[in-house]
Amino acid sequence: MTDIPRPAPCVAVIGAGPAGLMAAEVLAAAGVAVEVFDAMPSVGRKFLLAGVGGMNITHSEPAPAFLARYAERQHALQPLLHDFDAHALREWIHGLGIDTFVGTSGRVFPSDMKAAPLLRAWLKRLREAGVVIHTRHRWQGWNADGSLRMVDAAGERDVRPDAVVLALGGASWARLGSDGAWVPWLQARGVDTSPLRPSNCGFEVTGWSELLRDKHAGAPVKNIALSVPGAAPRKGEFILTAQGVEGSLVYAWSASLRAAIERDGQATLLLDLLPDKPVDKIVQALARPRGSRSMAKHLSGQLGLDGVKAGLLRELTDTAVFADPSRLAAAIKALEITLVRTRPLDEAISSAGGVRFEALNADLMLETLPGVFCAGEMLDWEAPTGGYLLTACFASGVRAGRGALRWLGL
Repeated sequence: MTDIPRPAPCVAVIGAGPAGLMAAEVLAAAGVAVEVFDAMPSVGRKFLLAGVGGMNITHSEPAPAFLARYAERQHALQPLLHDFDAHALREWIHGLGIDTFVGTSGRVFPSDMKAAPLLRAWLKRLREAGVVIHTRHRWQGWNADGSLRMVDAAGERDVRPDAVVLALGGASWARLGSDGAWVPWLQARGVDTSPLRPSNCGFEVTGWSELLRDKHAGAPVKNIALSVPGAAPRKGEFILTAQGVEGSLVYAWSASLRAAIERDGQATLLLDLLPDKPVDKIVQALARPRGSRSMAKHLSGQLGLDGVKAGLLRELTDTAVFADPSRLAAAIKALEITLVRTRPLDEAISSAGGVRFEALNADLMLETLPGVFCAGEMLDWEAPTGGYLLTACFASGVRAGRGALRWLGL
């Protein structure tokens, strides 16, 4: 008797960002028929926007420090990053014919600093491997019979794959496809989720003075350090906005600041305007006679404090502090900025919350939906900018793809 060849199993990947495309690559390499569906007119839109100004793909710091960036979810992500770490990601990029380099900050970039060539090379390889990509196809949950509801320009159709990888993103940058619409559909199926919240986001104060807003909104505050109470400060810069603060150094503290606001209704950000100058040297400089010069000129001449830095110092202290060199020096080293809310989720670089790891098995398969796997930013984890977000998205895509293969017995 001649054996009749069995057709290759088919897997539907919903979401064509880094996590979904990586899952598709793993599956296609094993001979699985893969169809990728994305609601947007083209794929990888958030990936491409993240690369504007320089595609920071990962980070070169040692593995323990790298893993610690994921805070309370580092233990959940450790197996994923063990299997596909920053080094593996760089080697994968090199396999696409694109070199990488390590910048002075330890961040890793493609040699041309751009995302588009990387994505083009990747899509070419995926199509050559047989991956079929459908754009303008919006997933709308499940039908009563368990099939996937897919809507495109021609109307609604049912999709019945052998397994599903969901890589739907979080809820930041909805215009690029990450709108969090999937949350109620998974909750209705008994999937445990954490609320989606802003991460790597800006924060608002109760209100800057009109003078500060008019003169300095949009200005970078450079060569400073920021911290939260009880933590070591980090050097860098941030942006003063009309509503509050934002920028890379603020994003680094966003999880702690957001948690404090959720708990206490406000959070304190400590600003060191002169991180390289000890407080006693600042006191000595301030105590020098200023003669007929104004305090503004004294601060500028003795300490180089002017512009937006001097504006913030005036905004956040009172006359009594300015009259006392010791108190003013203390304020310069730990100026308290009270934050009362995050900026809207849709403005955030990324989102926290999503499908809890407790709802998944080790292969990222949903316990309540056998054969359905989750990957990427829709999982309940967060990390600072610096390549950590993308690395975990890629790693989770690899794990979900391999998990689907195991589920299919391949």
